Order: sequence, then structure tokens, then C-alpha cells
Amino acid sequence: MSHGKTAFVCLPCRASYKQPYDRDRPDRVCPRCAGALIHVGSAFAPPRRRDAAGWRALSVLLHAGVRFHKSRCGGPGYRPRSPREVMERMAYAEATGEPYARALVRAEVA
Repeated sequence: MSHGKTAFVCLPCRASYKQPYDRDRPDRVCPRCAGALIHVGSAFAPPRRRDAAGWRALSVLLHAGVRFHKSRCGGPGYRPRSPREVMERMAYAEATGEPYARALVRAEVA
């Protein structure tokens, strides 16, 4: 039985690659630029390559430690897709003291 594939992302190239996950090979290299790939999870849907705003929002999420792994009930849950949504959640985190990673995956901000 083969294992499912998971997504790896290269932010400078704005590219996503589905590859089998192998614990013995944690470091992956981008085939385009030879930079490091970031493991983002199997429930990841990349923005289009020309969507610069979507890739900026994704970059903030990944640098905050947010990933796209499936949960028991389906997908990874809410993830902001635009810089405006990211900024709203980061402002909420600053105001409330909530960690950035938790605020970024919050569907509603008060």
C-alpha cells in the first residue's frame, strides 16, 4: 500500500510540488532554484503563480508556523488568503496578546 502525497512549497519560485512524505528525507530541494522546500501538508491548495498577494499571505502563514495538514473532519480549517485578512488577524493578535499562529487560523476576529 502506497502512502499519500503531501505538498512542499518554494516561496521564491512560487511553486508547489506534491511528493511522497518520507521521514528519512526531511530536507527537500526545489527543482527550479535548488532552494529549500517547505513542507506544508497534504491539504494545501496553492495560489496561482501570478497571484503575488496570495503568495505574500502564504509566506506570512508559513513563517508563523501555520501548516495545511488534514484534520479528522476534513481539511485544515480556515486559512486567510489575502494580505488584508492576514493584517486583520495580526492586529487582533497584537490587541489581545494571542499568539500569531493561533490568530491567523481564526475564522472570525472580534
